[in-house]
Amino acid sequence: MGTNNSGFSEARLRDVLARHVESKKIPGLVALVSRGGRTHVEAIGTMRHDGGAPMRRDTIFRMASSSKPVTMAAAMVLLDECRLRLDEPVDPWLPELADRRVLKRPDGPLEETVPARRPITVRDLLTSTFGLGVDFDLLDSPIRAATFERLDYSVASGPAPDPDEWMRRLSELPLSYQPGERWQYDLSNEVLGVLVARVTGRPLETFLRERILDPLGMKDTAFHVPADKIDRLPPLYGPDPQTGEFLVWDEAEGGRTSRPPAFQGAGGGLVSTADDYHAYFQMLLNHGMHGSERILSRPAVELMTTNRLTPAQQAARDTMYRNIAHITVGQGQQGGWGFGMAARTRRGDYAPIGQFGWDGGTGTTAYADPGNQLTGILLTQVGMSTPDSARLIHDFWTTLYQATD
Repeated sequence: MGTNNSGFSEARLRDVLARHVESKKIPGLVALVSRGGRTHVEAIGTMRHDGGAPMRRDTIFRMASSSKPVTMAAAMVLLDECRLRLDEPVDPWLPELADRRVLKRPDGPLEETVPARRPITVRDLLTSTFGLGVDFDLLDSPIRAATFERLDYSVASGPAPDPDEWMRRLSELPLSYQPGERWQYDLSNEVLGVLVARVTGRPLETFLRERILDPLGMKDTAFHVPADKIDRLPPLYGPDPQTGEFLVWDEAEGGRTSRPPAFQGAGGGLVSTADDYHAYFQMLLNHGMHGSERILSRPAVELMTTNRLTPAQQAARDTMYRNIAHITVGQGQQGGWGFGMAARTRRGDYAPIGQFGWDGGTGTTAYADPGNQLTGILLTQVGMSTPDSARLIHDFWTTLYQATD
């Protein structure tokens, strides 16, 4: 079996990916693997589940939570420029989060609260520990229901309001944990996007484009797909968990992704391509450099891409993800969390310690591995309503690493 000079078996990888498409569970995919300056791309299958146009290298995908590592860079620019400080309260920019109340018991009634011991800081938002978020231990709690009702803007819930109204709704809720205490998923990234916009006085996308996307040549990365590129966007499917039928979560033309959102969601709102994401993760592997241009400082990249959690936070996060591993096929069990992405702190599967990146609920994955100078990106149009795209992502990484010399 031939390996190319980058030291992994392209044929084996293609076989594994093609098997998922041939199973009819995944209509199409684009995979990119880069190692030591060489890049290999596979585009397999079709844009729609019933055939039609083929997947292409420049197909645009909804990145979902794989947006987090990229939008985080906007906040890192502000840290580099001393316009934000890690341990400063966010109250001046986010007055809605001043003087928080905290639930006496995380799963208790919303009325039973105590005052927050301290203000929420920039660091709390960067590390996903500000006191609210998706918490797989609290799925039946009053705070989970209240958060979902006010702030969710998933496929089922309809689009989010503008950032000021979204923050106003957030301000009505108590925190489920004291600031800085516990890692909870997702919500902190959305709040951080609002923080960046308010500190810079411009929409998040404008600042992100100027400082990150344009310098890296990420011309297809944005918060929506314009009309002249809409033919490159597949529909987003969420297969029926019972029957496997391909239900459309979002059409391309006329769908939610075809127009600019009122709320530019830093936690999951980006669309992008395999090559754009490659440029970004290559910059992180290059310690913040893109060619001869510095995008982020070396310490900023190190903070983002290495574990920032305390042992107690780590233990709670491990337990939480272990209990749902069967749903995610093990995603999230990498160990640590940096800023906006997972950072592997232990060998739990085929990927090595030090690998960093994250996955998206629309069937996306993007990680880089400093030890092997390797980047892997796999993009599909199948949401994680069933384990099919999670299984594909799992097999992609397993195959990539067993075939890497």
